[in-house]
Amino acid sequence: MVAIELAVVLLFIYLGARIGGIGIGLAGGAGVIALSLILGVPTSQSYIPVDVILIIMSVITAIAAMQVAGGMDWLVQIAENFLRKHPERITFYAPIVTFLMTLLAGTGHTAFSTLPVIAEVAKGQGVRPSRPLSIAVVASQIAITASPISAAVVAFAAMLAPMGVDYLTLLAVCIPTTFIACMVGAFVANFMGSELKDDPVYQERLAQGLIKLNTTQKRDILPTAKTATYIFLAAILFVVCYAAAISGSVGLIENPALGRNEAIMTIMLAAAGAITLFTNIDASKIPAAATFRSGMTACVCVLGVAWLGSTFVNAHVDEIKDFAGALLQDYPWMLALVLFFASMLLYSQGATTVALMPAALAIGVAPLTAVASFAAVSALFVLPTYPTLLAAVEMDDTGSTRIGQYVFNHPFFIPGVATISTAVTLGFAFGGLLIG
Repeated sequence: MVAIELAVVLLFIYLGARIGGIGIGLAGGAGVIALSLILGVPTSQSYIPVDVILIIMSVITAIAAMQVAGGMDWLVQIAENFLRKHPERITFYAPIVTFLMTLLAGTGHTAFSTLPVIAEVAKGQGVRPSRPLSIAVVASQIAITASPISAAVVAFAAMLAPMGVDYLTLLAVCIPTTFIACMVGAFVANFMGSELKDDPVYQERLAQGLIKLNTTQKRDILPTAKTATYIFLAAILFVVCYAAAISGSVGLIENPALGRNEAIMTIMLAAAGAITLFTNIDASKIPAAATFRSGMTACVCVLGVAWLGSTFVNAHVDEIKDFAGALLQDYPWMLALVLFFASMLLYSQGATTVALMPAALAIGVAPLTAVASFAAVSALFVLPTYPTLLAAVEMDDTGSTRIGQYVFNHPFFIPGVATISTAVTLGFAFGGLLIG
């Protein structure tokens, strides 16, 4: 019976992946119906990660308000100026830009705005664009596991808190390890493929006049952009400082009236209100912002897939513990492999975290192993269908960023695997120093 139920879970995850986008959440809801009404597996509303969904909604609302006020355009302009000043180091500086923007915004979709700039700067410098584009996309994905306000980090921190690992310790491990891993991935990407001038596809497209230079359009930065950005960054700083103040390791505030998750929600909503008030933007435009729509999609995805996964795991936690507990104790790195392959299908760091990490911790996986493996939820680059990956392919008119006929032979795969492998390895090393 367990095998049948697992097959049902995998079937609906597969169907959701085939639908794409919000489909993983829709299929998750249908999967819960199949498990509970058809197979009789008990389920409960308590299996829904309500805090995670509410935090996504709150953070995305603040980001959308900043976007409407022009803050995102200003940040992209800063990133563009930085890249254009150092074109010869584009393969290493591009992932720094996308990593930092994701770290601050809590969403990898910020990379969309910088990919055209990366492609143009690389092309103008004679650098094969697939090199910086590939690692820039990977950096925008793995940075989610280091962002103080991402749904994946907040959800995972809540799971770890009862085990003695607080929010700040998680960030102290994840931020340096993922950043260093991105630089390792950039080093690997720097040797991927032939030089641009020697690429036959590039030569063919150049001869046909299909390659354009200096196509980046000048951005009109709204006068409210800086104000909105400063308010948003101040809100992030306040979240981190407050989380530090109430943490057990610092203990400046004992028995706080406002918990960490509640603080993130309220501070982000207040930040959105402050942006709207002080920049005088039209609040009705916030729900129409691209970041708001992507955030609401993420909420539905997390709702469906987490409910489906939790329904199955909670019904068979003892069997899973007996089967996988000893294996993971002997080979802790296997958790990273499980998360890696799961995120390939779930297409969401947050969804993968809330679907699998509770089960891993429930069967006795050590906190150090869970923290070190956390970066592996970022393998969204493996299948060449993720939006930022496809955007990178589309924006490289040299043809160097192309998907091969064997699906997996694309320029994102090797730098991505190198980045995640390095992050997990460093996670065990750094985590061993900080986690008892």
